Amino acid sequence: MKLNPEIDRTSWQVALEWVRCNLFSSWWSSALTLLGLAVSYWVLWAVLDWAVFTAIFTGSDGSACRIPGAGACWPFITHKFKLFMYGRYPVEELWRVNLTYVLALGGLVPLMLPRVPGKLWLSVYMLVGFPIIAYFLLTGAEWLGLPIVTTDLWGGLLVTLVVACVGIAASFPLGIILALARRSDLPLIKWLAIIFIEFVRGVPLVTVLFFASVMLPLFLPENVTFDKLMRALIGVALFSAAYMAEVVRGGLQAIPRGQFEAADALGMSYPQKMGFIVLPQALKLVIPGIVNSFIALFKDTSLVLIIGLFDLLGIVKQAAQSDAKWFAPQTAVTGYVFAAFVFWLFCFGMSRYSAWLETRLNTGQRH
Repeated sequence: MKLNPEIDRTSWQVALEWVRCNLFSSWWSSALTLLGLAVSYWVLWAVLDWAVFTAIFTGSDGSACRIPGAGACWPFITHKFKLFMYGRYPVEELWRVNLTYVLALGGLVPLMLPRVPGKLWLSVYMLVGFPIIAYFLLTGAEWLGLPIVTTDLWGGLLVTLVVACVGIAASFPLGIILALARRSDLPLIKWLAIIFIEFVRGVPLVTVLFFASVMLPLFLPENVTFDKLMRALIGVALFSAAYMAEVVRGGLQAIPRGQFEAADALGMSYPQKMGFIVLPQALKLVIPGIVNSFIALFKDTSLVLIIGLFDLLGIVKQAAQSDAKWFAPQTAVTGYVFAAFVFWLFCFGMSRYSAWLETRLNTGQRH
């Protein structure tokens, strides 16, 4: 008895068939495939040659990296690693930053996993409990026996994560409120939301940061003041909220009118209609747009350098340019590559989680 050829083929034959049909189906496709392989080989070899084969892995200063033809200067990263991660945060108090990270992951990871119970309590912890704990841990409190650490000593990845996380956590609910306000039937609320959204979206983030850092204190009473980091957090949150509002509004407009009418027919109030019927569907549809806004916000944290806050990229730049001990041709490039990899790691993680969430919720799947 002869076996079905479709079943009898080995995985190796299937792979060869796929390569022939997709990569070498014509002379044009074959030429592009070979060109792509050549470019990929050239790029990969150049990266490996710079990062591994000609790289410097040991040394106590920049003199080790001044060898002609030397590649990446990895000792610069290892010696400055704490500076890049924590800024000038006191070494003896770094356990407070690490504990904050552990507490954040302890609440965030179970909240992101679908099968972990107690989502309500985890949400309350992350939205109410954790911010209070993190504030006292990072800034300190004499009554708790924690020395005060002013925000001008913060830097590196710590500032990047604080600005990004606070911006994301604040801009998401603000964006939803602005989106609902823009669709309101009350003219005053609607036009106030429109004016705010269009004004903020019409100016760059640098302008908002300058306004928050320089102009905001002028509108406050004389005895009320915010430190520079707090002003940046306010500016970033308001800026991101305007963009988030438009993303959410797009999801609201995609909901069929019948959903609104069905909720009205059931006698639901406006908060019930939006909270139980409309918003869950709208937010599900715009998951890619929401995550895209989060990723853009995370990368935009590097702009806080403009107002004197040294995030990861800013502190790498400062260390590479101001420390004469580590002056070498490849020092700055190595630092920038390290910073780029850290940014990519966080952004790629958000992107992959978004894709997994879309698949699990069947977002965009045709039935």
